[in-house]
Amino acid sequence: MFNLEPPKKAAALINQAYQAASQVLRPISRKYDRAEHAYPTELEMFAAVLDGLNSSGEGGAGASGLRGDHGKSTTDGENRNGGNLRTVLGTIEMCWGDVGLLLSMPRQGLGNAAIASVADDEQLKRFAKLWAAMAITEPDCGSDSASITTTATPDGDSYVLNGEKIFVTSGQRADAVVVWATLDRSKGRAAIKSFVVEKGTPGFEVVRLEHKLGIRASDTAVLRFENCRVPRENLLGSPEIDTRTSFAGVMKTFDNTRPLVAAMAVGLARAALEETSRILAEAGITVDYDRPAHHQHAAAAAYLELEADYEASYLLTLESAWMADNRKPNSLPASMAKAKAGRSVVDITLRCVELVGTLGYTEESLLEKWARDAKILDIFEGTQQIQQLIVARRVLGKTSSELK
Repeated sequence: MFNLEPPKKAAALINQAYQAASQVLRPISRKYDRAEHAYPTELEMFAAVLDGLNSSGEGGAGASGLRGDHGKSTTDGENRNGGNLRTVLGTIEMCWGDVGLLLSMPRQGLGNAAIASVADDEQLKRFAKLWAAMAITEPDCGSDSASITTTATPDGDSYVLNGEKIFVTSGQRADAVVVWATLDRSKGRAAIKSFVVEKGTPGFEVVRLEHKLGIRASDTAVLRFENCRVPRENLLGSPEIDTRTSFAGVMKTFDNTRPLVAAMAVGLARAALEETSRILAEAGITVDYDRPAHHQHAAAAAYLELEADYEASYLLTLESAWMADNRKPNSLPASMAKAKAGRSVVDITLRCVELVGTLGYTEESLLEKWARDAKILDIFEGTQQIQQLIVARRVLGKTSSELK
């Protein structure tokens, strides 16, 4: 049974992640928001620490700590708190510090989560030291990943990739990119596969970097693949096109990364709530948890409403990660957590800006930055609308063709 409290064994990890966030990430947060596209050199040391945590099996705040058991279910009744839950807990703390800086952490990219989710043991070992971005979105293909047009054509001992990807987080800085491409467009979703393409591969070009609303510390790139030859052994998962399972293989990535993105939203929402509570207290407005909301100051009543949304997001996120650790199907909880946390963090940060007045709209506080950073968490790894559609399909027992 899922326990509502974080496991005691994770206390040291949570404390380490919090100390890193408070002592390093938070102090340089504004610096790299202003210096968009500048690489945060302060992160190198912490990336090495996370590497050590992940290799020791303790898990960290980065995506490379994620690994599932590919469909096996728990039968002994034991409650397992594994790498997914530890990674989510660490991510919450680090994003309390700064989301963009966490996304800039070497070897902790969403592409690393993709590798951890679906790679075989040989690939895990071969790509262990790579910093991998993940490239899914295309100019004519947003949240509907089944509409991918980037092609991967078999040719001898290689696949030849052709296409363009946009909004690739860490697309310039990463050592490699996990690229989603189709082996046969006529076979739809079932032909979608993911490939590890290393930097320097002929035909692989970083076209430009985007200027963004938020998470400015993180680079977001446009990539182009033109007759880019990738070794066959760099295809993650099975090369077979099985129309019965659709593209379930590559979709395993989302079962792990959506709780991770939800955790980013939870950490950011907590940061905004804590800062708002501090500012309200300085103005003489305190939140009384022993009195009904309608008997308190309007700002305190609004704060209680926002805090309830935060708690729901937090528990859904932990549940989805716990289910992955306990080898239970978590596609529905992962989408529920992503949908709830993504929408809540946008609402929470914007309302916090309103509640503190002018302080929320100037650079005197980080609240205005957090309001900008929040929006991406409701968009990437599947938009709010896509998550609601997935949840509806699961709850109603509909297929993608029956409910669009």
